[in-house]
Amino acid sequence: ISSSSGGTWRSHLASFHWRRSGSILGEGWKASLPLTFDPVLVFCCMQEAYRLIYRTYLTEGFLSLWRGNSATMVRVIPYAAIQFCAHEEYKQLLGSYYGFHGKTLTPLPRFIAGSLAGTTAAMLTYPLDLVRARMAVTPKEMYSNILHVFIRISREEGLKTLYRGFAPTILGVIPYAGLSFFTYESLKKLHADHSGRAQPYPLERLAFGACAGLIGQSASYPLDVVRRRMQTAGVTGHVYGSILPTMQEIIREEGLIRGLYKGLSMNWVKGPIAVGISFMTFDLTQILLRKLQFSTNIER
Repeated sequence: ISSSSGGTWRSHLASFHWRRSGSILGEGWKASLPLTFDPVLVFCCMQEAYRLIYRTYLTEGFLSLWRGNSATMVRVIPYAAIQFCAHEEYKQLLGSYYGFHGKTLTPLPRFIAGSLAGTTAAMLTYPLDLVRARMAVTPKEMYSNILHVFIRISREEGLKTLYRGFAPTILGVIPYAGLSFFTYESLKKLHADHSGRAQPYPLERLAFGACAGLIGQSASYPLDVVRRRMQTAGVTGHVYGSILPTMQEIIREEGLIRGLYKGLSMNWVKGPIAVGISFMTFDLTQILLRKLQFSTNIER
């Protein structure tokens, strides 16, 4: 290998490492800080969230509100690592394809890069999302750990059950990830154009990320409800078919707003904060690792 090709390879490897590190840190904070609401978001499609929190606290204890935490962490860290790394790669690919070469992408490629990144991450980590949903809605005696969930589902319901609800997940993640990354990148660009500062302050990044999360989650929420219903069908005993029949049944039994948007207000409490923390931490970690890499190169 020539010195130039070796340098290029090392550059790509270093780039991958700081992207991965930033994504893991970002999603670690996102998963751990506001986790109290995660089990609630699964249940709030069925009953009022605040009553559930109080009832769960009385019957199972305060720590039960974090039930499914381990499954969430196991799923969200690889999901974030894949999504953020893929987003950077898709931005470079689309930039080269459209002839931007390092410049800021125009709106459509910006949306496409986010959608492709979210789709890639969802495809590779979906079984972990189903396991997380199952652990959040079942009695703690039913599953002892994450591996036990995989074994029981595979043995009792078949391996294909691990991808139940996959279609609405992909259909939901396209607008969610696309709008989230598009909004965040667009707000940063608008900020740079109007403020004259190339980089926003940390709290500004947090606000941009929160806006991105609010828009993305609101747009994809009905499909998220359908996904959770299909994922937990084996537990609730209710049989759901494909996306459209499930959506029609929810609307028929519960109404359009109360059915497909039930729990959205609770999601607005957790979602924007979590997404804002994720984007902010990822960006700041990227900046820090770039500085460390630059300092190391100078010392050499």
